[in-house]
Amino acid sequence: MTLPKAVKIVEVGPRDGLQNESAFVASSIKIELIERLATAGCRHIEATSFVSPRKIPQLADAAEVMRAIRRAPEVTYSALTPNLKGFEAAMDAGANEIAVFAAASETFSRKNINCSTEESLTRFEPVLDAAKRAGVRARAYVSCALGCPYEGEIAPAAVTRVAERLFNQGCYEISLGDTIGVGTPLAAKRMIEAVAEKIPLENLAGHFHDTYGMAAANVWAALEMGMAVFDSSVGGLGGCPYAPGAAGNLATEDLAWLMQGSGVETGLDLPKLVDCANWISGVLGREAVSRVARALKKL
Repeated sequence: MTLPKAVKIVEVGPRDGLQNESAFVASSIKIELIERLATAGCRHIEATSFVSPRKIPQLADAAEVMRAIRRAPEVTYSALTPNLKGFEAAMDAGANEIAVFAAASETFSRKNINCSTEESLTRFEPVLDAAKRAGVRARAYVSCALGCPYEGEIAPAAVTRVAERLFNQGCYEISLGDTIGVGTPLAAKRMIEAVAEKIPLENLAGHFHDTYGMAAANVWAALEMGMAVFDSSVGGLGGCPYAPGAAGNLATEDLAWLMQGSGVETGLDLPKLVDCANWISGVLGREAVSRVARALKKL
């Protein structure tokens, strides 16, 4: 078995990790979190989301946060932009990459964004066209790639259809999301194999939630197949407001530990990452859920 020599880790904590917090997290804390992550070696940080404040009140300060970050030149600061208005606001605030999202589950799509999957893909066309004209790279997420809270198991063919459409619309990287964390290594491999028949593996990423403790195992399965891009969230923060019972994302420090022990380069400074996880978890009034942060804190 030959593993990739290095992986790209996309840190989604400032957006996906914080968006469901019930108590508003101060803009200054969000800014400090992003800056701490950059100091810990994160080179791809999803900083915020330019969506309606009514839908995601936690990220109502998106423009303020994006403008105030002290930028590290080697870091990509991206933002989720589901519509043209959001894209324009993100550009004005200084985002240098955008992301869009669609679901492989029709029911999830309707409950999440009140439209069908096909309608959501159509809505993204002007956003992706605008990004192309502006010379801004666009990334995409495919939700429910390994299961849906309403429909149950999702066929790999359904994931492939959505992923291929987004790739053909101009998204350079497609992140395949196990939104409710029900995936297992074998299911993950089957899904990735199906998608990789239509999209080059180097343009695919894994986004695994840890509801049943399978996130790291699913990363390993994907890594064995040659996947070299993974999303994670510092401290294991996050979840999905439209997926009842879904636990947080794979913790970035757990992912970094796995890669470090496997001889795969991440560019991350693990002690600084653990410090960041413990800090933000303390700010939010709880202990970091990641195993690595808890273990190293006791040493």
